[in-house]
Amino acid sequence: MSIKTETATYTHGHHASVLRSHTWRTARNSAGFLLPHIKPDMAILDIGCGPGTITVDLAGYVPEGRVTGLERAAKVLEQARALAASRAVDNIDFVEGDANALRYPDDSFDIVFCHQVLQHVKDPVGVLREMRRVAKPGGIVAARESDYGAFTWYPDVEGMKAWQALYGKLAAHNGGEPDAGRMVHAWARRAGFAAEAITSSVSSWCYSTREEVAWWSGLWAERTVASSFADTAVASGIATADQLAEVAETWRRWGGEDDAWFSVPSGEVLCIK
Repeated sequence: MSIKTETATYTHGHHASVLRSHTWRTARNSAGFLLPHIKPDMAILDIGCGPGTITVDLAGYVPEGRVTGLERAAKVLEQARALAASRAVDNIDFVEGDANALRYPDDSFDIVFCHQVLQHVKDPVGVLREMRRVAKPGGIVAARESDYGAFTWYPDVEGMKAWQALYGKLAAHNGGEPDAGRMVHAWARRAGFAAEAITSSVSSWCYSTREEVAWWSGLWAERTVASSFADTAVASGIATADQLAEVAETWRRWGGEDDAWFSVPSGEVLCIK
């Protein structure tokens, strides 16, 4: 029998403009809903760990346990391992793998966590089933997913809604679901969790200071024309290079507004096996 592998295309890729966003993430700002449930001796699996900033943080919460970061893109794991080494974190390991077919026995981990992963896969319910399989009885499966359709910004600079629509069209073309945040609780039920075993919540990142706005608008302006987002948009015929340049300029114009403000809400589920 063939092993199931991911068929969706990761919309963002691992361009420097993308990794600037990913490396900003911490356990506190991206897994706050999970932290109160962690005990010092737990074994945690972090799926889609990317450059490892959340993963390395989680290791500090389990000094008597261990954290494993799993990622399909082997190259970015070099950065994750370097980060762990720079912080002298040794209760951690990083492995290459596909969340559709986890290479772990049933009942292996106390917590199985993913952050901004399910929106980029072809079968999010199947991934959640795998996460459930490798969680111990009584263990936790936790996921946090943003909802692009619910992103909110001010002021309403012309072209921003066009960017939102473009992103949604491209993400769907790539096989993902950009509005995953509002669906993740339903996916968890379809993956086998009883309704009473699921706790749902929502939290947001908010970019409001001049520094935060400049950072957020700058990375999106660059990502729009220089990352895998741009390559796939042009190759698929969804946008031309000139249209992407216009979108990047829209981001710069929004970022130049004195009152610029942006909210990124994410749906969260904490499921007990």
